[in-house]
Amino acid sequence: MRRRDLARGALSLVPAMALPLPAWSAGRVAFSGQPTQGGLVFAKAPPGTRAALDGRTLRVTADGRFVFGFGRDQGASATLLLIHPDGARESQALDVKPRRFDVQRIDGLPPKMVEPDENDLERIKLDQQAITKARARDSEEAMWAGPWVWPVTGRISGVYGSQRILNGQPRRPHYGVDVAMPVGTPIVAPAMGIVSVAHGDMYFTGGTIILDHGHGVGSLYAHLSALDVVEGQRVKQGAQIGRVGATGRVTGAHLHWGMTWFAVNVDPVLVVPPMPKS
Repeated sequence: MRRRDLARGALSLVPAMALPLPAWSAGRVAFSGQPTQGGLVFAKAPPGTRAALDGRTLRVTADGRFVFGFGRDQGASATLLLIHPDGARESQALDVKPRRFDVQRIDGLPPKMVEPDENDLERIKLDQQAITKARARDSEEAMWAGPWVWPVTGRISGVYGSQRILNGQPRRPHYGVDVAMPVGTPIVAPAMGIVSVAHGDMYFTGGTIILDHGHGVGSLYAHLSALDVVEGQRVKQGAQIGRVGATGRVTGAHLHWGMTWFAVNVDPVLVVPPMPKS
């Protein structure tokens, strides 16, 4: 299910038209999304249903909507427990499709961006605390519901899940998609959200914005040259939130777009239509 670097050249800045996600049903529940490593799954059950995934209680809206995600290294299955309004309990075994991930080598980074000193490590720790706090949010509103759009369109230069070799040294996988565009290119919100982080200069991610979309779903925008929102601000889908930059640990201008379900890193490419061609 990988989507490689098929998009070439500069593309329109208008977000791509959203398309329906793959859909299926099981029992009394309708699902959409990708049941795969890195996938985010949207579900709709009868109102009053309660749900848990592998023992973790899920937030369910009054009309029966809920969401959950699978990480890069998720095993072959997961168990969804449903307690229906009539009290009936239903256990569904979900098959999680495996994926193969690329290896990406990036050379020419400043040495301190690969091996930070003690002062930088303290700064990185503070940055991570802010990110971790934002990803722990469990807002009640289901702002994740509905079609998503690309925050910017352009050439895909980095994909989710790839093992990174930085200046010849193995590092953690790449958790997001990179879109290479010139500094200053506008970035829009791919879905409604509330700004939980708006930081002008994090160590690795530079100018950084995190949007809270509810129920633990969050999205991160990194290496920005400008931030057009402030923490606590509510933004509509399509509203400009910042501009592409080359801040933090980068070798060129691009947007890094990441998504999470709480602490689980999921693949943004799986919730939007294919990148439009030039």
